Amino acid sequence: MKNLNAAIVGTGHALPKGVLTNADLEQVVETSDEWIMTRTGIRERHIARPDEYTSTFASAAARQALDMAHIEASELDMIICATVCPDMMLPATACLIQSQLKARRAAAYDIAAACSGFLYGLTLAEGVIKSGRCRKVLLVGAELLSRYVDYTDRATCVIFGDGAGAAVIEATEEPRGVLATRIQSDGDFAEYLYTPGGGTRYPATKETVNGRLHYIKMRGNELFKVAVRSLTDISRQVLDDVKMSPNDIDLFVPHQANQRITEAVMERLGLEPSKVYSNIDRIGNTSSASIPIGLDECVRAGRIGHGDIVMMASFGAGVTYGAVIVRW
Repeated sequence: MKNLNAAIVGTGHALPKGVLTNADLEQVVETSDEWIMTRTGIRERHIARPDEYTSTFASAAARQALDMAHIEASELDMIICATVCPDMMLPATACLIQSQLKARRAAAYDIAAACSGFLYGLTLAEGVIKSGRCRKVLLVGAELLSRYVDYTDRATCVIFGDGAGAAVIEATEEPRGVLATRIQSDGDFAEYLYTPGGGTRYPATKETVNGRLHYIKMRGNELFKVAVRSLTDISRQVLDDVKMSPNDIDLFVPHQANQRITEAVMERLGLEPSKVYSNIDRIGNTSSASIPIGLDECVRAGRIGHGDIVMMASFGAGVTYGAVIVRW
């Protein structure tokens, strides 16, 4: 069997039209634009309507990615949806995406790795492509985190937004595509960022609803330190895997969790600010959707070109983290 590489050949993203600004949040919780900007770097975030779902934006982003790749949905071998905000507990949201796209021959499943979901999915997609089992994989990161935000908790309600990003990954014999991936987790920090209600531990009851257990809970100060350390370490590891230095990177697309986290990691890696992409000010933290949204924006703006070396890194609940280097 010939040596196959996994190349990203199409990207897309979709955002709700509704926008929630910091000024809007000032009306519902004790906060201010200055407080939010200083601590997160976020000015606004997109919020879905009640009649819009995770699959709504996932499918829209997927169609854009397929169009860019010049691939029909019927050609897909696999659909992976990274999400912690599924349309419903079952079936997998990926199956709903499959139906909406009419991708009849694709295997479809979800993965739940929170903000690291897209990079976990990219690692899985590379594996099935290099094994020869699949040639064309659709990977979507999609979240409607506004459904799980407690708008009385200013520590979390200012951070999260809704949206989806997608990528088509195709087998190629050309010397491009995924060069190295690293994914890791540490469940000892599980309760630094979690939603306690809704699972088998605290299934939905009147008591769990009244106790606000179905909203996101976060220990921000502690999580910040773990995030910076983990993102820095795993980025260095994946660079070592391909014997590269930060100077070899043309563009770094990190998960958009917090602008201060991005700046701390950038400083520790010695990356020039011009090589680091950020859109958190206008989109907020969209969890697994943030990296593919950023990738698509960069591709369409001409910031990523053929042959460029792109590094992505993410950190999320679990805790999970990962880093991937690709040659475009």
